[in-house]
Amino acid sequence: MAKSKGSGSTKRFGVRYGRTLKRKFEDIETESRKLHKCPYCSKIKVKRITAGIWQCRKCDAKFTGKAYTLSKRLSLKEEVKKE
Repeated sequence: MAKSKGSGSTKRFGVRYGRTLKRKFEDIETESRKLHKCPYCSKIKVKRITAGIWQCRKCDAKFTGKAYTLSKRLSLKEEVKKE
């Protein structure tokens, strides 16, 4: 039997909620927690403070954006086509 891909941060849900919902949740969560590129100083130092509020750790600029990401993200259908 082949080894399956780890479930990452969604392990805490156990067998509840289904595979598809957990996969979508994990994608959103990892995207919101990673560092993004600052539109002011162009450094990859922007971190999400709350939903829609972002702050650069380099130039200390605080600004608003999308809830989970700053850049436009491909839909799940488009990502599947690329793979």
